[in-house]
Amino acid sequence: MKLQIHTAESAPEGSKALMEGIAADLGFVPNLAAAVAASPTLLTAFDALRRAVGAGGLEPAYREVAGLATGVAADNAYGVAFHSTVLSRLGVADAEIERMRSGHTPSDPHYAAVYLLAQAVVTERGKVADTIVDRATAAGLTAEQILEVVTECVFASLVGIVDNLVGRVDLDPFLQPRAWAGR
Repeated sequence: MKLQIHTAESAPEGSKALMEGIAADLGFVPNLAAAVAASPTLLTAFDALRRAVGAGGLEPAYREVAGLATGVAADNAYGVAFHSTVLSRLGVADAEIERMRSGHTPSDPHYAAVYLLAQAVVTERGKVADTIVDRATAAGLTAEQILEVVTECVFASLVGIVDNLVGRVDLDPFLQPRAWAGR
């Protein structure tokens, strides 16, 4: 299944205002959002989750680590490229990013706790072992932050499901240097 990469002009009426809002927030509409614009319902959910994770109190690097872990677990090329790009822009070392992209736990203990938590949320469908939650707590994450990691996993899983359903959404030009071939 291939989805059209919509513009505000080509999108269904119910998606136009959402696309304009995303463009106003980000300066552009990512291809993934432009593809799901075919369904105003799905674009509404995408935008609501995007706003929710962005408004949370979780440190941006932790949020992106959770997104990257989810992308790797879901074999989501778009998400892996996106979160890798943002982590690089946040100053995370390329070696750490590559470890995570290859499915390995990062060496930074805080990133490792978030990565393992997110990975377990996705692969174990929420049945996360106490040892993983304890590791996140020991790394300083509060219950609120752990639940925000879960929210990022939900958002990144939505992206992954769409990306996999349509056989990979074309990467935006700024993501292409971080393209990921998958597992």
